[in-house]
Amino acid sequence: MALYLPPYRVDLQKWCEWTGADWQKIRHVVGSGFRLLGPDQSVYTMAANAVLRLIRNYDIDPTRIRYLALGTESSTDNSAGAIIVKGMLDEALRALGLPPIARNCEVPEFKHACLGGIYALKSAVRFLSTDGDDSLAVVVCADKALYERGSSGEPTQGAGAVAMLLEVNPRLATINLRHAGTASEYRGIDFRKPLTGRLNGHADSFDIPVYNGRYSTNCYVDEVRRALDDMYVRRGLDPAAYLRRLEAIFIHRPYARMPETGFGVAYLFALAQGGVPDQEELAAYCRGAGVLIGEVLAEMNTAPELNLLAVSERIQDEVFPLTMAVLKVFRQSAAFQTHVHAKMELGAEWMREVGNLYTGALPAWLAAGLADAVSRGTDLAGRELLAIGYGSGNAADAIPLDIVAGWESAARRIRLEEALRPAIDVTAEQYLALRDGAVPAGLKLAAAGEFVIERIGSQVGHGFQDAGVEYYRYVH
Repeated sequence: MALYLPPYRVDLQKWCEWTGADWQKIRHVVGSGFRLLGPDQSVYTMAANAVLRLIRNYDIDPTRIRYLALGTESSTDNSAGAIIVKGMLDEALRALGLPPIARNCEVPEFKHACLGGIYALKSAVRFLSTDGDDSLAVVVCADKALYERGSSGEPTQGAGAVAMLLEVNPRLATINLRHAGTASEYRGIDFRKPLTGRLNGHADSFDIPVYNGRYSTNCYVDEVRRALDDMYVRRGLDPAAYLRRLEAIFIHRPYARMPETGFGVAYLFALAQGGVPDQEELAAYCRGAGVLIGEVLAEMNTAPELNLLAVSERIQDEVFPLTMAVLKVFRQSAAFQTHVHAKMELGAEWMREVGNLYTGALPAWLAAGLADAVSRGTDLAGRELLAIGYGSGNAADAIPLDIVAGWESAARRIRLEEALRPAIDVTAEQYLALRDGAVPAGLKLAAAGEFVIERIGSQVGHGFQDAGVEYYRYVH
């Protein structure tokens, strides 16, 4: 695995000073910082930077890469995707004296909100298990997260890319998709990024999403537990016992508090499906919340039609009000620290600096967790980790990862700190300029060893057209 982050950093404590937001709340719920794209950067340059870093960090033979998939929800070209990244890489590889990526390389792009990268990952696994067993597959997730100024989502912005190498004999972890669980259900206006053309007559992409905070949280919580339920059934698992024995858990992370909420609720649902000791534990939390366990179990056994809540009159309704009341009590318990919080510690502090990476959020946390584990000297060989991806709209995947012997060597090559450098804290004025794609005053950084946008085409004549097409260059 390899990561790339733009150098332009927004310090969330300073952002709170600019906006009047509560720093203590932001620090606890969201994190400490996030990155923004520079005016000469895009999701494609970030993706190419991450893949080139992957190739060089692991001494990969590019001619063996026969599958290069891009997961993103921030693409700016509705025709081409991963092939743009391949073209950039081939040019840079030749300049570096290396061979280009294989000519018979497949180049798909995957889009489903934040789950696009996980769908790309699963597709790469299937490629290797059919006609690509003698080849290498690369999946890269690249995104920028922008939210309306003054909205609750503004501190949860971010930008970055994560590249992953898949091969038949992996050096970090194995993936058995027969053990994975999945779920999907259309949820209307959970989180959408429609084209603005239908609003103002222009065909520009809409980078600022349409979202509804409480409703989106309800969708996240419900779909995560649905994917877990599918995994439990497919593997014949005792839900609570399984969750307790897991070494570590990584869940799609738009901000720090969300995965704790999602997995905390999933643990309560697992208790509800368990035997007498499990239900006694759940009953204790119910008593603390002043609710009856019978009513909580009845609520958990419902199949809520969340799409019915996607109207202005009901969008603020809580789908599992009793369960969420029990979660508040559970959060204060020793069991929560042991079975939820402690299982999410690996890489969590590093992720507080990264912000929301959309498709890259889960892979980035997994990479950070593995790098963190090797630096701590944690022995993961033979242990199972669980990765849970989520994509608004609404879908989720629960994918177990079995750590292989000797994983430490590959984990060290992730070089986590490399991704955080350089870091340039921006001012309030520079922040606003970067959001608008403008060149900020007083902010200069010479690109080195990365891809940049050299120019954007503007010709629209009958003989030649390139309007809106980005031209890239690799800067040595």
